Amino acid sequence: MNEFFTFLFLSLFVVMSPGIDTALITKRTISDGRRDGYQMALGITTGSLVHTFAAAFGLSAILMQSSVAFEIVKYVGAIYLIYLGLSSFISRKKQKVTNSKDQNDFEMKKSAFKQGLFSNLLNPKVAMFFLTFLPQFVKAGENATQQLIMMGVIYTLLSISWFFIYVFFINYLREWLMSPKVQGAMEKATGLVLIGFGLKLALDKQH
Repeated sequence: MNEFFTFLFLSLFVVMSPGIDTALITKRTISDGRRDGYQMALGITTGSLVHTFAAAFGLSAILMQSSVAFEIVKYVGAIYLIYLGLSSFISRKKQKVTNSKDQNDFEMKKSAFKQGLFSNLLNPKVAMFFLTFLPQFVKAGENATQQLIMMGVIYTLLSISWFFIYVFFINYLREWLMSPKVQGAMEKATGLVLIGFGLKLALDKQH
């Protein structure tokens, strides 16, 4: 029982710690509203579920053992994060140049879930987290796969709960955050954060 509460405490700490997910959700909520923020959060947490089942059934272990597979996924994920970061600067310029962006806005909003999903799936560090974090709380002598899946589901529920609360409050500040100066600064800041995470992911070596 103590191990379970330790797992919950550490999971909450990890979920609430600012990182790539927070940067993506903040950026999307500020630029497109609460609905898109929720969709982004759902995409990210769906990716966590995929990583959970991958870890539970050994796919992540294969990924971690294969340096080639790890490097491929790592660089694809890094490039995608850098692309998302650069798009912050590009999208701001496009908004100033043209007013006929309804179709583009529709496409961006439609891709909120996919954007969150792919950013999570293409990050091998997330796979490594689930592969190394969850097994620490597995009880010997019991079905390890079921335990891993249960903990992964709990972690995902904690994540989506926190992200929804976060989006809810961020949305209330949106009117102030939507002012040109503040939004420009936020777009650049979150863009730099995403680029930074992408570069860090690309430069990190497999342990």
